[in-house]
Amino acid sequence: MPLLDEDRLFPPEPALRDLARALYEDVRDLPIVSPHGHTDPRWFAENQPFPDPAQLFVTPDHYLFRMLASQGVALTDLGVPRVDGGPTETDGRKIWRLFASNYHLFAGTPSRLWLDHSFQHVFGIDRRLSAQTADWYYDHISDCLTRPEFLPRALYERFGIEVLATTEAATDDLRWHRAIRESGWRGRVVTAYRPDGVIDPEMPGFADNVALLGQQTGFDTATWAGYLAAHRARRAYFREFGATSSDHGHPSARTEDLPQAEAAALFQKALRGDCTPAEADAFRGHMLTEMARMSLEDGLVLQIHPGSRRNHSDAVMAMFGRDKGFDIPGRTDYVTALRPLLNAVGMCPDLTVILFTLDESSYARELAPLAGAYPCLRLGPPWWFHDSPEGMRRFREMTTETAGFSNTVGFNDDTRAFCSIPARHDVARRVDCAFLATLVATGRLDSEEAPPLAHELTYGLAKRAYRL
Repeated sequence: MPLLDEDRLFPPEPALRDLARALYEDVRDLPIVSPHGHTDPRWFAENQPFPDPAQLFVTPDHYLFRMLASQGVALTDLGVPRVDGGPTETDGRKIWRLFASNYHLFAGTPSRLWLDHSFQHVFGIDRRLSAQTADWYYDHISDCLTRPEFLPRALYERFGIEVLATTEAATDDLRWHRAIRESGWRGRVVTAYRPDGVIDPEMPGFADNVALLGQQTGFDTATWAGYLAAHRARRAYFREFGATSSDHGHPSARTEDLPQAEAAALFQKALRGDCTPAEADAFRGHMLTEMARMSLEDGLVLQIHPGSRRNHSDAVMAMFGRDKGFDIPGRTDYVTALRPLLNAVGMCPDLTVILFTLDESSYARELAPLAGAYPCLRLGPPWWFHDSPEGMRRFREMTTETAGFSNTVGFNDDTRAFCSIPARHDVARRVDCAFLATLVATGRLDSEEAPPLAHELTYGLAKRAYRL
């Protein structure tokens, strides 16, 4: 029996379901444009087999960590490395058995949809994962991973990916992107400029990171002018490796447009480690406006991912470090927070700022009205905790009435889990087709308008918004 229902996520009413299915059939095989994510470019540079099923599916996926941790599973038993190099499980089969014995915890979650999609469509599996089938799964997937058709580049091509963006720190040397380019492989894997480590004074090693930025560019980053020049130089370097966007993961959406002397003074305090939390937030906010001005110069799309209260557990942070499933959404203000940036550059149609949120209450109240007015603004798709069928539907319901479709940017998967990319895009395509079918059935959209809109939501909007 297949793991997945062919009509999953379509409306239950027969006529609506038929319409959604017809729209989906037109877009299901369109190429995947993945304009923002966190897959490892080294996979495509070296094109080596993935080590084992646990390292492919479990160890890199914080969606899985957090669910299992919530039920008392120790992260060390899942093979999550410790920052002190202490003992953690390294036997892939043991990790897989533990994961399989707890697979029932993911019932009804998007993780379950993504995983079952990968099991069925990537590895040809037709039986449910459980403690009883764990070893069969492990052996079957392990055998597949030894074959040429399961190497990273082969999977990229099988998934129908047209372009895949990774995300690298501003100080990354981009060696793996260089290796991809020099290999002659035709797959399009591009980078994105993530400067948080040299913009956020509260980041560990901020001053050292800024000094490294100076070493890499030849500018004196102990000065405000040299610091800004170094950013411009690194952005140009990233553009050489295909970057069309920058990405900013700030605690809030705060922006500032400070006088240059005041910004320079704050920068000096940041280098000394003397910023108060409020001053650090002001500096981050000002740098978003500086980044927007640089985007007007070099064309990089500016992505803002605010509102995550990162590393909520001190104990997990101390033992395992960042990005281990303990980032929690928080309330986020956009109307007041973005006003300084928007007053500075918001009416510039040549600028694209893509807004994301973890605060769904802001969709109809703040984000859609802002994007529905300012020519620079676009709304990113549901992100992180809301990257789910329900979250995607709520997004369309709460933003379309004010911002329409053209002020959104299609879908991006924003994932570290490579095999989930086609699964996530398939979910988005199904949900969008179901939403369009509902608009047609309720007389808000003509039947001939729906197919080209489905194409735009699947493919066209992302290509244009991210300048790909």
